[in-house]
Amino acid sequence: MNQIKLFIELTRIKRPIGFMLLFWPCLWGLTLAYDFNLGVFTYFFYSTLFLSGSILMRSAGCIVNDIADKNFDRKVERTKNRPIASGKVSVKLASVYALFLCGVAFLVLINFNYFTILMALISMPLAFTYPLMKRITYWPQLFLGITFNYGLLLGWTSINESLSMLPILFYIGAIFWTLGYDTIYAHQDKEDDLRIGVKSTARLFQSNTKKWLWFFLIISIVFMTLAFTTALKSENNIFCFIIGITGILAFGIHLIWQLINLDINNADNCLMIFRSNRNAGLLPVLGFTCAIILQSIILTS
Repeated sequence: MNQIKLFIELTRIKRPIGFMLLFWPCLWGLTLAYDFNLGVFTYFFYSTLFLSGSILMRSAGCIVNDIADKNFDRKVERTKNRPIASGKVSVKLASVYALFLCGVAFLVLINFNYFTILMALISMPLAFTYPLMKRITYWPQLFLGITFNYGLLLGWTSINESLSMLPILFYIGAIFWTLGYDTIYAHQDKEDDLRIGVKSTARLFQSNTKKWLWFFLIISIVFMTLAFTTALKSENNIFCFIIGITGILAFGIHLIWQLINLDINNADNCLMIFRSNRNAGLLPVLGFTCAIILQSIILTS
């Protein structure tokens, strides 16, 4: 029973914010690509696969991150009691857990087409080298954005079996979203990071953080809007566009709320603002789904 508790603590499975931030981009890409005239079974089946994959890979990523950062974690108040840093779980056992989770994730992956499987396998080095980035660059949050939002491309290719400018535009917008929320997250540990030599955009931006976050917000919304605009065919009803853009607008308003209420010198506030992104990611999904279902109805009527 104690090992089960340690496994749950090691994988952060009780903290859904991590796997939801992986899952939302997958669902963005899937929703934009899917033809709802074909019914909803495949959509929900693929959504379940992406959710399962997000949970498994986030759990494995947490373990790899804790193995790589065990010496740093021991020196940081917030992380010193993590299972590996505290010695409750050995590196060997943790490695076995990570391999097992990756194996199950592969069983999920093989339900997709060959192109999506290949794309996912290509991304594996990104997933497991992130812990090293904070040692060599002040922009590990950018690297995390590239990694965490890769599922958006997989969501798209799971339907289309190829890439186009549309998912790439949306991918860029999503990367800037991650740059924002992970910079906020990093402000929790900026003093400890300074002391032990860990780099982050929080340390780089310091008191100018909010200016940078506003910039990231604007870039994110611009690219998401460009992507959604190209997703709608020219013969679509204006209501499709309005409904879809409403989702992006609601997403943007939520991010503005975050910045207005953010206090970068309050760790509890930073954590609360960061966690609110699990709700922000749902808003574009709702807008896209309604718009694309309406689009399908119009095109077949």
